[in-house]
Amino acid sequence: MADTLSSKPKDRSQKPTVLTGSILAITATALMGCAVNAETTAPATPATSAVSKSTINPENWPKSQSPIAVNPVIEQRITALLSKMSLEEKVGQIIQADIGSVTPADVKKYKLGSVLNGGNSAPGGDNRTTPQAWLELADAFWEASTDNSDGGLAIPVLWGTDAVHGHNNIIGATIFPHNIGLGAANNPDLMEEIGRVTAEEIRITGQDWTFAPTIAVVRDDRWGRTYESYSEDPEIVARFASRLVSGIQGRPSDNDFLTGGNLVATVKHFVGDGGTVAGKDQGDNIMSEADLRDLQASGYVPAIEAGVQVVMASYNSWHGEKMHGFKPMLTDVLRGRMGFDGFVVGDWNGHGQVAGCTPTSCAASFNAGLDMFMAPDSWKKLYENTLAQVKDGTISMARLDEAVARILRVKLRSGLFEAGRPSTRVLAGKWDQLGSKANMNVAQQAVRESLVLLKNEGSVLPIKAGANVLVTGDGADDIGKQSGGWTLSWQGTGNDNSHFPKGQSIFAGLEKAVEATGGKATLSADGSYASRPDVAIIVFGEDPYAEFQGDRPHVDFEPTGPLTQLKKYQAENIPTVAIFLSGRPMWVNPELNASDAFVAAWLPGSAGRGVADILVARSDGKPAYDFSGKLSFSWPRSSYQTGVNKGDPDYDPLFAYGYGLSYAQPGTVGSLSEAEDLAGATKSDITSILMAGVAQSPWVMGVTDSRGYRALGDSRGKSLAETLNIVATDRAAQEDVRRLTWSGAADFLLSTNPVDISRQANGDMAVQFDYRVEQAPQTAVLLGGGCKSDEPCDGLINVTDAMKAAAGRGWQTGKIKLSCMSEAGADMSRITSPFTLRSAGAFSISLSKITIVENSGDASCSL
Repeated sequence: MADTLSSKPKDRSQKPTVLTGSILAITATALMGCAVNAETTAPATPATSAVSKSTINPENWPKSQSPIAVNPVIEQRITALLSKMSLEEKVGQIIQADIGSVTPADVKKYKLGSVLNGGNSAPGGDNRTTPQAWLELADAFWEASTDNSDGGLAIPVLWGTDAVHGHNNIIGATIFPHNIGLGAANNPDLMEEIGRVTAEEIRITGQDWTFAPTIAVVRDDRWGRTYESYSEDPEIVARFASRLVSGIQGRPSDNDFLTGGNLVATVKHFVGDGGTVAGKDQGDNIMSEADLRDLQASGYVPAIEAGVQVVMASYNSWHGEKMHGFKPMLTDVLRGRMGFDGFVVGDWNGHGQVAGCTPTSCAASFNAGLDMFMAPDSWKKLYENTLAQVKDGTISMARLDEAVARILRVKLRSGLFEAGRPSTRVLAGKWDQLGSKANMNVAQQAVRESLVLLKNEGSVLPIKAGANVLVTGDGADDIGKQSGGWTLSWQGTGNDNSHFPKGQSIFAGLEKAVEATGGKATLSADGSYASRPDVAIIVFGEDPYAEFQGDRPHVDFEPTGPLTQLKKYQAENIPTVAIFLSGRPMWVNPELNASDAFVAAWLPGSAGRGVADILVARSDGKPAYDFSGKLSFSWPRSSYQTGVNKGDPDYDPLFAYGYGLSYAQPGTVGSLSEAEDLAGATKSDITSILMAGVAQSPWVMGVTDSRGYRALGDSRGKSLAETLNIVATDRAAQEDVRRLTWSGAADFLLSTNPVDISRQANGDMAVQFDYRVEQAPQTAVLLGGGCKSDEPCDGLINVTDAMKAAAGRGWQTGKIKLSCMSEAGADMSRITSPFTLRSAGAFSISLSKITIVENSGDASCSL
C-alpha cells in the first residue's frame, strides 16, 4: 500500500430509508512500608519522530451514513428521560460492570446502564453452570434496573456477552468454527446464518447484546488473536462484516430488527488491532493513514451501512496514540465521516491505558468519544470519579448527555423498555433449541466448508469404504481442544467432552462415518495398534489460548510428539492423514513431509462430525462432499515468515492466499525443506514462577532484610541478617517444597529484570500459589508485587488474617488477582517481582508452586 493518501475514497453516503424502533524489598527502609492504595497512572506518550505520521485527516476517510432514519418518537422519549434523570443516573448509564464484580443490588443502587460477562465470568462464578442459571441472573439484573421504588427511573440494564463463535459461554450451545476457519469457507450467506443462530441461542439465556463480530484484518500471524480474524484480505472482512451484523441484528427494514430473535451486535476493535508491530496484542500500529483506512478499517463502513449499533474501541495505539482516547478516530472519523449513530463501548479496562488515566479515572477517554466504559472490576471507583469530574467540569454536561442519549437510543431501538423480564421474552428458556439439530447442522456445514486440503499424495483421501482406520493424537477425541479459546472459559481450558452434551469430537464423527461403510475406526491414545490399519489419522495442533496468551515469537509448531508418530507410520508404510488444529497458519514442513494427506482444520468447534463428512467416502466409494475451503491467510515458508500477506512486493509463501486442493482438482506438494534455525527464539515463559520449589527462568529467588538483598541460586539459604531462612522439604517428590521461616523483618521474592505484565493484569489474570502455613504469623503479612525504582511502585496486600486462618489446615491454593496489586500501587508495566511475601516477625510457610494463571472466577484481592 502507498504511504500517502493519493486519492480520496468514494462518497458512500445515502439517504436514510428506514424508520425503526520494584521490588520494594530491595532496601531496608522498604521493610517499613505497607500496602499502598495509590493508583498507577499510565505514562504519557513519549514524543517520537512518528508523531507527524499520526495525523488523521477525516476528509480522506469514506463518507457513509446509517440506514436508520431518525425516529421522532424515540428522540422525544430520549429528551424526556434526560430531563428527568439525575446526574447519578446519567453517570450510571455510561458504566458497564462485569457480573463477577457486580450484584443486582449494585445495579439498583448505582443505576448502572450495562453489565457484561467476561470470558471467565458466570453466574455463581461457575463457568460451566446451567443455562437456567444464566436466565435467572438476567431476570435479577433486569428487575434491579427497573425497580423505581426509590423514586428513580426504570431504565433496563443491557447485558453484553462475548459470543464470538456461537453462544460459547453456555453448556450445550452450538460452538461454531473460529473466524479463521470461516474465512477459509468464504461463504457470506453462511455467515449471516451463523449470526442468526448465535443471536437466537443468546436470547434463550436472556442476554441482549453480543461483542461480535470481530472485523480485524490480521497482518502478522504471531498475534494471539489471529484466529479471531476472517482473513489477511480486507475484502473478505468487508464482505463478511455486513452479513454477520445482519444475521445478529436482522435488517433495518425488518419488523423484528434488534428484537425477537435478533439482538444488538458489536463490530470490533476500532481500529488497527490486526496491524500492530510484531503482532503484539494491545501493541502499536505504525501503518500509514492510508493503510489504516484501507486495510484495518475495511469492515466498518459495510457494518455501519448494515445498521450496527455498537462499535468497540481497540486496545492498540496508532503511532503511540491509544485508540481509547483518540478523538480523531472515535469522533471525527467514526461519526463525522462514517456516519455511525450507535454508541462506542470500551474494551476491558482499556480506558486505563490512555495517557494520564487509570482504570478508575479517565475523563480523557470519555471526552474523546467513548460513550460507555467497560469497567469490569473498576466500575465503582470509576463511577465515583466520573461523577466528580462532571461536577467539576472536567466532563461537560453536554458530553454526558450526548453519551447517555446514544445509549438510550440503542436501548429504545432494541425494544428493551418494552421487552419485559428476560424470562418472558421470545425464545427465553427454550433449552431444546440450544445446540438443536438444525443449529448443529449449520455448524457442521461451516466445518466442512472451512477445511483446507494442503496435501493429498496418492489419493489417500477420501478414506475408502470398509477401511480399518486408526485414529490418534491429543486432538482426536477432545472437543475443547478442537474448539480453542473463548470456549466456556476465556482461555478455553479446563474443558472435557462432557461439557459439550450436543457436540461431537473429530474421532466420534470419524467413527460413525467409517462404521456406516462397514469399516472400523479405533481410537488409540498412544498410537499403538493390534491389527495393522489401512490408514492412520493423527489429530494434533495448538492447545487452546486467547488474546495475549497466544502471542508468539514465531510460527513454528514446536511439539515433537505428532511428528514422531507420523514418522513411525511412514516407516511402517502405513498411509497417514494429518488433521492440524490451529488458530493460525504455522510452519509444519516436517509434519507435511511425514504425511500423505494434510488437512488444515483450524478450530472447528463442537460439530466435529463435519470433518468426517469430507474425509470418509460413502459406501459407493465416492465422497459425500468435496473440499471447498481455500486459505484466507497465506501459509508461511519459514517459521519467521509471520507477516506474509497477499499483495506484498516480496510475496513468497509456501502456500499462497487462495490455495486449497480438492478431490476434483488435486495437486502435488512434493518434498519440502525442513531446514530451520530457531536459535535464540525460545519464548520466555514468565507465567511459571516456582515449580517443585525451584524458581523458573527468568525468575530468581531472593531474600531481603535490614542488611540488603541476597539472590538464592539454589532456591534455598538465609537472608543476610538471618531473619529469614529457606530450606527444602518434600511434598509429592524429593525437595519439591521450600519452607520459609521468619524470625524478624524480611522479604521473600521471586524477581527478574523489569517485564511488562500489564496485559495480564488488565486481562483478569492472577498469581496462583500452593502453600501450607506451618506457623501462624505474629505480625502483619503482606503479599504482592513490585519493581526496582527510585519511586515507590509496589503493591502489597494484607493477608495476615488469611494466613492465621490457614495455619494447621494443610495445603491450600491461593489466588490473588494481578489487578489487585495494580490497584495497590504496583506498576505492572515494569514489574520485577510478581510475588513478594513480607513479614516483620515470626512466621513460617511452605511453598511448592507459583504461577500466573487466568482467573476462572475464583480469584480476588484476598485469600
